[in-house]
Amino acid sequence: MTELEKAIGYKFNNTALLHEALTHSSYVNGKNHSNERLEFLGDSVLSVVVSKYLFENLDVHEGKLTKIRSRLVCEDSLYGFAKKIDLGSNMKLGKGEENTGGRDRRSILADAFEALIAAIYLDGGLECARAFIMKFLPSIESIKSGKLVFGDYKTVLQEIIQQNPEEHVAYEVAGEEGAAHEKIFFVNVLLNGQIIGSGKGKSKKEAEQAAAKEAIGLMGYETN
Repeated sequence: MTELEKAIGYKFNNTALLHEALTHSSYVNGKNHSNERLEFLGDSVLSVVVSKYLFENLDVHEGKLTKIRSRLVCEDSLYGFAKKIDLGSNMKLGKGEENTGGRDRRSILADAFEALIAAIYLDGGLECARAFIMKFLPSIESIKSGKLVFGDYKTVLQEIIQQNPEEHVAYEVAGEEGAAHEKIFFVNVLLNGQIIGSGKGKSKKEAEQAAAKEAIGLMGYETN
């Protein structure tokens, strides 16, 4: 049993599926397949599992269910899930992606997490995939309490601000530092031109999420 299998709590019968789930398109050389097709399937399996979980446990209208689901399965949430099992260190990347920080790129890890879901689904069936997914989802109690555990802080901040239609949120890059392949970005989030939060990250998107998270916290909302 590999270290990754121990981390995810599932042992593959067909290890080729696991290898395919971990193979980024930049690594493909004709002898193997990238994880893009598995990602496509995994996205659907994830949506079904999360939808059923919310439908069975939350008595709220369709619009609310959709919003909660979108937060749970957004790229930032999937990136966080992937980091918990150190998925990046197991990825097969081409030299270009390797040299430009691909092992920690949000899109690559989020896609690989969906591919891993599909690999488990094909290898062991829906219940195995469901058991794996459920390890990462917040409890219904957390969701009902309104705790912001989903990771997509920009969306959450926008929903808070939209309660006052005249308010306007914007993000601006305050600076950046480091070499091209390992830059750190600094971003401010502004409400009507006034800074309400700041953050940094390895990409502008990551820095914006950090800034939004700080702003939400300063407003008195729980962010973890």
